[in-house]
Amino acid sequence: MPMSKAASARVARRITTAAAYGGGGIGLLGGAAVGLLFTEVQIAKRKVGGSDDVPPMADGLYGGAFAQMTEPRGGGRPGSRPVRPLRLAMLGDSTAAGQGVHRARHTPGGLLASALAAVAERPVELRTVAVPGAQSDGLERQVTLLLSERDLSHAPDVCVIMVGANDVTHRMPPARSVRLLSDAVARLRTAGCEVVVGTCPDLGTIEPVGQPLRWIARRLSRQLAAAQTIAVVEEGGRTVSVGDLLGPEFAANPQELFGPDNYHPSAEGYATAAMAMLPTLCATLALWPSEDERPDVTRREGILPVARAAAEAAAEGGTEVTAVRGPWALLKHRRRRRFPPEDGPATPGTPDDDPHPSPRQDADAH
Repeated sequence: MPMSKAASARVARRITTAAAYGGGGIGLLGGAAVGLLFTEVQIAKRKVGGSDDVPPMADGLYGGAFAQMTEPRGGGRPGSRPVRPLRLAMLGDSTAAGQGVHRARHTPGGLLASALAAVAERPVELRTVAVPGAQSDGLERQVTLLLSERDLSHAPDVCVIMVGANDVTHRMPPARSVRLLSDAVARLRTAGCEVVVGTCPDLGTIEPVGQPLRWIARRLSRQLAAAQTIAVVEEGGRTVSVGDLLGPEFAANPQELFGPDNYHPSAEGYATAAMAMLPTLCATLALWPSEDERPDVTRREGILPVARAAAEAAAEGGTEVTAVRGPWALLKHRRRRRFPPEDGPATPGTPDDDPHPSPRQDADAH
């Protein structure tokens, strides 16, 4: 029997509270269920397979045509200077890195950088520190790497984090998972970065996975996504629920939206997720000042207690949650925008036309 949104909100709050006080995970399954789950996992592994493909290196400057533009100097000084690129960083796991596709412009980072450049009419510099297979305990090192790089004169303008799936599959205690994500967001916010988190995807949508594992995976995924939302909002970030995007749309078009390994999204799948995140990125950077930030009741938006907003968002993909004041949060269903024409990086790590880029040289790779 599906949990009600009120019950999901209570579970999410308990997980987050446990994380804040250093507690362990919440036991949700009995011994018999764990044994059945283990059996189902072994079957699912044989069916799903996996991929050892290295994600394409998408780092570089997007919107190179805008690099020739200039802006006035401050203080009334004569002359002009080149427009400073927006800096976008991608952190997290294989979903953030773009595993499963072979072209830089098809990765989430490439899609978002290209779209941001078109909307802002200024170049966007992309830096990806996401690592396939990463769990939330890898975020600390990724944040350290990002903030310590000497070639950055200042921190990224906005960071996108996509993490959580591997925490569920590797049975990391949810309280620890949420605490680690909260710490990463806090460090980035302290450094002056805006942060947008794509919460845990719904693992119950992986086509070859049977019942009851599918139901269990969905329940655990949504509980973690709701808890992540609470933690991120309380640290001043915004969240976009990814889970349901990898639900009805992926289930209806599995051959189109899943990649060859039946686990990672295809280029079309990544575009679906990125399209849902783009409006929140633009709102975070004030690139669409005309967007009405007030809740639209006709679109089921509203100001809700944070835990309730988190539960609502976990149940519907593409839903944004951002802090308002105190224990309240704004729940938004932003209209998705069409992506501009494809634009590869002007200065990529590897040629965009190379279908087999060289392996990512990252100390975190594992």
